[in-house]
Amino acid sequence: MIRFFRNSYIIQYVIIALFCIALWIPSWITGNVDVALRSPVTPLYNLVADLLDFWPGAMLIFAFLLMSFEAVFFNSILASNQIISKVSTLGAVVFLLLMNLLPVQTTFYPFLLASVFLLMFVHTLFSIYQTQRPELYILNAGFYLSLATMCYFPMLLLALWGIIALAIVHKGSLRLHLIPFIGLLLPYFFLFAAHFLMGDLLPVLQRYGDYFSEIHLGVQQFDWLKVGALAFLLLASAMPLLMPYNYSFEKTVAVRTKVVMTVILLFFGVLMLFLEADPMQSGVLFLALAILFSYELAYLDKLRWSNVTFVVAMLAVLASHYLPLFL
Repeated sequence: MIRFFRNSYIIQYVIIALFCIALWIPSWITGNVDVALRSPVTPLYNLVADLLDFWPGAMLIFAFLLMSFEAVFFNSILASNQIISKVSTLGAVVFLLLMNLLPVQTTFYPFLLASVFLLMFVHTLFSIYQTQRPELYILNAGFYLSLATMCYFPMLLLALWGIIALAIVHKGSLRLHLIPFIGLLLPYFFLFAAHFLMGDLLPVLQRYGDYFSEIHLGVQQFDWLKVGALAFLLLASAMPLLMPYNYSFEKTVAVRTKVVMTVILLFFGVLMLFLEADPMQSGVLFLALAILFSYELAYLDKLRWSNVTFVVAMLAVLASHYLPLFL
């Protein structure tokens, strides 16, 4: 199975599309839409949700198409950064597997929309490596992160990851490290200017102030199933450290640097699990794991038991979506 997805032919994309459809069918049956996910500090998500609010099915169709696009986009990012081979679809199938672990993820929620801009943010930071004049890349990175926060505000924490990543891939002057903050603030400048012209700037600023004053780390939504799934994923991502002889990793400095950046992103993803009401809808951890798993599977040598585990994982995820229909 793993060797099958190490290729990139039409049949692989057909299988991936069928897998994605199979994951989302239960949501279409149950009408899995939660209109309460809007927040005063997610204006871009609110705008899209309002446009799709005329029919719950429209939200699900849009979310499904968005998820499908992100899977292909994610795969292309990994291929262009040599994390997987250029003729592989491993990234797409791993992304779908991790971003749809439980039914709560097969709906239109803030992180799903934000992840489009998060992928652009990550890809831009990866692309800075050894770039001679990275100013435009850095500005774009801040801009993409800003748009992501307008869909899922806790993403603001990744500004710190961006600073660390920039220090890793491109050591430069203080001026260089201030550029991403210009990109980060630019969309908010236009947002607040628009509210100023409409005469409601103070209430908007108050809502942002209230958000920061009410931040707390919560564990209310951590049941045994979610804790077990997250613990298993984190342990599995560490397998190359436990059994290095089973892997023949790409040795270029560029790839290793991007993997180090991803490991640091993983730690931010763990922290962000506690900032969301439902940890399964805080997908930074799953995005980081998808990068690491795709990288590991791309260079795994012994595939026999790994193939069995991979198939069992796919069946387990499908079961998590279909069993609630019969219970």
